[in-house]
Amino acid sequence: MTMNAHTPSFATTAIPPAGMLPGSGRAEFGQASANAMSMKWAALHDAAGVVAMLAGITAEPMKPEVRNFPATMRDAGGWRRTMAEQGIDDLAAIMEPGIAALLSVQARGVNPATPALALWQEFLAARNALMALVPPPGDVPAPRRFT
Repeated sequence: MTMNAHTPSFATTAIPPAGMLPGSGRAEFGQASANAMSMKWAALHDAAGVVAMLAGITAEPMKPEVRNFPATMRDAGGWRRTMAEQGIDDLAAIMEPGIAALLSVQARGVNPATPALALWQEFLAARNALMALVPPPGDVPAPRRFT
């Protein structure tokens, strides 16, 4: 049996401006990395909610300044953004194995509340350190929005 496949050509004659992805109409960096930071930030808070549950406590509702942290860091740019991205990655590196260990302990029938509380406290300390990167109100640059 022979299969004939036609490969369509998506080639265009227009060359996108520098810094743009072909055909996307969006910048190559910036917005995508801000979205990645937002997704990681949200995932960390979801994971922290699981840790709080395992610790037997109720996770506090996320305040607007915490929820908007990735956008604030994107708008701040420079060293603050770089430090925020690194800090979020570092926090994820702590939370991943921590949650895996807690779930393993729980699967063995052992109460994970005490180690979960310790991980919860580490999460809060790291998150508070990251929040300290937010510039003072007078130093906040105008938001960069893509339209």
